Amino acid sequence: MSQTPGDTTAFHDLSSFLAIPRVNQLALSPDGKRLVAAVAALDSEGTQFVSGLWDIDPEAIREPRRLTRSPKGESAPAFGPDGTLYFLSARQNGDPHAAKETEEAAAIWALPESGEAALTARHPGGIAGFTLARDHLTLAYTGGLLPGAADAEAHAKLRADRADAHVTAVLYESGLTRYWDSDLGPDERHTFVRRGHDGHGSPVDAGGQGFVSEAETALSPDGTRVAHTRFVHGPVPDRNRTVVVVADATTGEELRVVEDDDHVHSAPLFTSDGAGLICTRQVRETYERPYRYTLVHVDLASGEQSELLPDFENWPIGAVVSPRAEDATLWFAADELGHSPVFRRDADGTVTRLTASGTYTSLCVAPDGRTLYALRSSVASPPTPVRLDAAAPDQEPAALKAPGAAGRLPGTLTEVHTVGGDQFPLRSWLVLPEGASAERPAPLLVFPHGGPETSWNAWTWRWNPWPFAARGYAVLLPDPALSAGYGPRMHERGWGQWGGRPYDDLMRMTDATEARPDIDATRTGLAGASYGGYLANRVATLTDRFKAIVSHASIWDLRSFESDTDVPDYFRRIFGHPLTRPERYEENSPFLAADRIRTPMLVVHGGKDYRVPVGQGRALFQELQRHEVPVKFLYFPDEGHWILAPNHARLWYSTLLNFLDHHVLGKEWERPAMV
Repeated sequence: MSQTPGDTTAFHDLSSFLAIPRVNQLALSPDGKRLVAAVAALDSEGTQFVSGLWDIDPEAIREPRRLTRSPKGESAPAFGPDGTLYFLSARQNGDPHAAKETEEAAAIWALPESGEAALTARHPGGIAGFTLARDHLTLAYTGGLLPGAADAEAHAKLRADRADAHVTAVLYESGLTRYWDSDLGPDERHTFVRRGHDGHGSPVDAGGQGFVSEAETALSPDGTRVAHTRFVHGPVPDRNRTVVVVADATTGEELRVVEDDDHVHSAPLFTSDGAGLICTRQVRETYERPYRYTLVHVDLASGEQSELLPDFENWPIGAVVSPRAEDATLWFAADELGHSPVFRRDADGTVTRLTASGTYTSLCVAPDGRTLYALRSSVASPPTPVRLDAAAPDQEPAALKAPGAAGRLPGTLTEVHTVGGDQFPLRSWLVLPEGASAERPAPLLVFPHGGPETSWNAWTWRWNPWPFAARGYAVLLPDPALSAGYGPRMHERGWGQWGGRPYDDLMRMTDATEARPDIDATRTGLAGASYGGYLANRVATLTDRFKAIVSHASIWDLRSFESDTDVPDYFRRIFGHPLTRPERYEENSPFLAADRIRTPMLVVHGGKDYRVPVGQGRALFQELQRHEVPVKFLYFPDEGHWILAPNHARLWYSTLLNFLDHHVLGKEWERPAMV
């Protein structure tokens, strides 16, 4: 599958691929005339991604214009009610009285429409996130407080004392100790509010967020109340939960807690008139029952909850409300059949799908409620700003001018359809390289996704199929049992049997793809990460049909994983305790069938991966050697669950490609440089 000389794309060269700018977030000004995007790009040395803010023309006439350029970068754009643009940055302020670590931490800056950016708020150790009220100059942000610190000043002193004493130890008395790729503590995140944020007065502490709660904070339109999530440790880990707290923005007094034993509440959002709260409510998973997301309205006076999407089968994501106080319209996205369309919910409960294809994030509503702006991506296109009619069904959006165009793709995208053993309809995306045909069938790579409750429906920079297509491979992106976007039955049919029904679906989708005349069924490989890596390990124990398997950040021994992962409570609710309910561990653990593996494997793991700790990858590597299976171990000591540093990402892609070329295509093994 060689390319015609000179007929190359950005995906033929990994450096060019990684240099494509990445549009991450949108913000719309209150008058609807300014649209700002955060765009990450490689720095001048090509060793890290730095985010900057760009002005995007909502009318798609003017070319995009860069607004910020500090070496530290800027992110999280948001507009205040007066049209001032706010953002997070660790740029230097030049304050001679500021401690060095405070000066270098992320702070909130304000950029007027003309003039220079000015420091607006900072906190010892940095600010994790912030939000602004729609109608009043009120700012809420997230910052840490060490045990015993009553305010930011005391927190700064305790941080300095620890630094001077060279102490990094943390004493945990309950709950979890780490989350994703970060250790938790010793400080706890709190929500701080400053009304009339003119730089004077101390911010109000509106309460702690717990030790794993992410920065999910909302202000009422008038800025008088603040809502945030809080992680609550249960009496046992299985009863940990997330609740939503509503507090007075002036006094910090707790007004209401949205919680119950059977649900997890998150993503608070005040209604347009400020009288209610909209939250994402998750039905807590159990051994017998999958979890499920929906949106609920919370009456702030009574606390009564009402479900907003009772007949909607998929999971709502990223809800936004109208900027008009009298308008109760709600917009959100949801995974659906390999896409994640925008949906509109009218005040009477009617739900309308607004987009025909693609995946949408970062929704912004125009002041009149008649236009939406969003980032649209797909498996075949990176995120780009678009404009939508806020009411028209199944439309194609108008693309806006922005950085980040990937250029021509080295192939085409199609779908593969088949059915499961229970006759459930199955679908997958299939990337075909240029020139694939019955006369020149392409070798095939199968990429099971992570999650497992996710879907192949958007652009990804980490497991992008197009560099593999540029090398001549077809890439199958399957959505087996447990995938999102196919209704509750898709979750139920695979619940508690990670290596059962999902494995069977995966093989059936591979069968259907290999039956195509433009696919070479004699040259196939498989590669996956996280849950996809677990499936890769499971596949290796059950079939020899693949020429090579890549297992990244994968679960190998379910029993040891259960007690070592950062979220044992979630996993135990699904699988039970390995001593009292060992059945699912014995049925699904690849480790117990290590002696069946014959396929050459590449194991990849990050040393700071807390979701799937590196011991899983090391044990897999050792066990494969013991059974004399051809194996290589690519280890990144400083990376976590994802390989993020640009040079590491380049090395990751090149190692996978060379390993697959060697075993799938029969080429000589070429050891990547610098490892």
